[in-house]
Amino acid sequence: MLNNKIVLLPDHVANQIAAGEVVQRPASVVKELLENAIDAGGKQLKLIIKDGGKTLIQVIDNGDGMNPFDARMCFERHATSKLSSADDLFKLSTKGFRGEALASIAAIAQVELKTKQEEDLVGHQIIIEGGKLKSQLDCQTPTGTSISVKNLFYNIPARRNFLKTDQIEQKHIIDEIERLAIPHNDVHFIFQSNGNELLNLPAGNLMQRIKSIVGSYIQKELVIIGEDTSFVKISGYVSLPSAAVKSKKEQYFFVNNRFVRNPFLNHAIYEAYKELISYQSHPRYFIFLELDPKHIDINIHPTKTEVKFTDDKTVYMLLVSAIKRALGKANVSPSIDFEIEPGFNSSSLATEKSYLAPKINYNTNYNPFNSSAQNSTESGLQKMNKQHWENLYEGFKNNVEITEITAGSNQQIMEVIKKETVDFNVFQLNFKYVVTAYDQNVLIIDQQRAHERILYEHYLNSKKEYSINTQQILFPEQMELSANDFILIKSLLPEFKLLGFDVEIFGKNSIVINGTPNDLPENNLSQTIEGILETYKLNTIDAKIEKHDNLCRAIAKNSSIKYGKILENSEMKSLLNSLFGCENPLYSANGKVILMEVDYKEVEKFFKN
Repeated sequence: MLNNKIVLLPDHVANQIAAGEVVQRPASVVKELLENAIDAGGKQLKLIIKDGGKTLIQVIDNGDGMNPFDARMCFERHATSKLSSADDLFKLSTKGFRGEALASIAAIAQVELKTKQEEDLVGHQIIIEGGKLKSQLDCQTPTGTSISVKNLFYNIPARRNFLKTDQIEQKHIIDEIERLAIPHNDVHFIFQSNGNELLNLPAGNLMQRIKSIVGSYIQKELVIIGEDTSFVKISGYVSLPSAAVKSKKEQYFFVNNRFVRNPFLNHAIYEAYKELISYQSHPRYFIFLELDPKHIDINIHPTKTEVKFTDDKTVYMLLVSAIKRALGKANVSPSIDFEIEPGFNSSSLATEKSYLAPKINYNTNYNPFNSSAQNSTESGLQKMNKQHWENLYEGFKNNVEITEITAGSNQQIMEVIKKETVDFNVFQLNFKYVVTAYDQNVLIIDQQRAHERILYEHYLNSKKEYSINTQQILFPEQMELSANDFILIKSLLPEFKLLGFDVEIFGKNSIVINGTPNDLPENNLSQTIEGILETYKLNTIDAKIEKHDNLCRAIAKNSSIKYGKILENSEMKSLLNSLFGCENPLYSANGKVILMEVDYKEVEKFFKN
């Protein structure tokens, strides 16, 4: 008797394995169901979830609906209405095409489908649990499709245990909605979570959709781009260099209206912004590429978010060119009416001025091989320096040893400063550093990090030692936030109140700021709040920090004095005394060095040589 080791997997096991590729979390289900609704021609899509999508995910559309046969077949593996041959893979125009999504979802959840075509008198209902058909019958339902996915991973407890908190899962769901809502701005999206409406995005033009998702403030920070060639059409918006942010948010690439990730395209963006934005700053963009489907391969990954082009280099070069041209035009015509989405008017570039070639002055007698001619143009000091260059170099052989102040050095200085207010002799270096002398040594202090440390300890200690007073604003300021930022600030309201902020919820995705800590500058208040939320999210990514501590760090970073600010002598003295009164004056909250010391003995040693 043969001892066979290879056997065919049962269908329900194979479906669960396939589900692991397609369905990673509730957001994966949302993506597949919304894409199906768009492919079905739905112009109003309603998404309802409970408990971050773990308990319920329901999508209701007003699309074409299905007949009873199609309604049952859509749950079979590799059953699709999008493909009939392998050649169809190279002319795809729909979102879904693999025929795996509904079969995978039904294998790991309890699914109820209601659907009806416009010409039918009654609809059809199907209930499937764990991949097994439970019932199939007629029902009353409006034209379109409603599909409910309940208790995701109910039959795979190990997978369910890997899901994150409801708030995190909800954030991923919002991300998927935004990636579909931006390219399909002609579709009305509604999103409800636990009975609360978080998103309501009516149909409109592209800029109106972007403003609805991100906030109205972004309108003045974007410029339109456009490039139309025989190979690819490029359109959308990119941010001005001055509007670059510290995190990679609001970065969207769409190929034939499908959200994609492509490191090559992303590199092209940064190449176009090269030398225009600072280090570790990131542009924001909403870029659409349209090209013949035969030139792209979208069938790389089950989630269909990766793409390959037949000619990557051409796309790269055209993208860089389009962005550079858009940024160049923005300098000429900065005022743009985004509501009507116009193109740039080439007549605005016309000018009556005539430009002359620049003139360059140079020495016509200069000859690099004629030492006498060269020396005749040099000053006596230059000659002396060249003749004695070896002696000049000798002066740098014994470098001054400049060291960071560590917790173990100069403890005596720290203890004296902490006990009493010292009248420092100070001056500001390059509007960035405060320089002072103490006990013959020179101290150089980073003014921004120093103030950040002072504010951090001030806010951190408020929780256990004292309360921070609130300064009421004469004219309360309203802010529109993205859905994710709105959810975040709602969860942080008690902490904001503890730190002196008077913030109230004001409708959907909006807040009103009635008051701030009395020592917080009121200028650019909205920008400060946005910076606080962004820093808070970055800190969450980098390390696990307690909520109150994280918010204190974010507020301190975004309300501290910045490089370039001119400080009066009294301000610099107060800054130093406050710094040395801190529990840890040597390092900022994120571990960066605040000050350094130049030892007097090293200075003496340098000048003796």
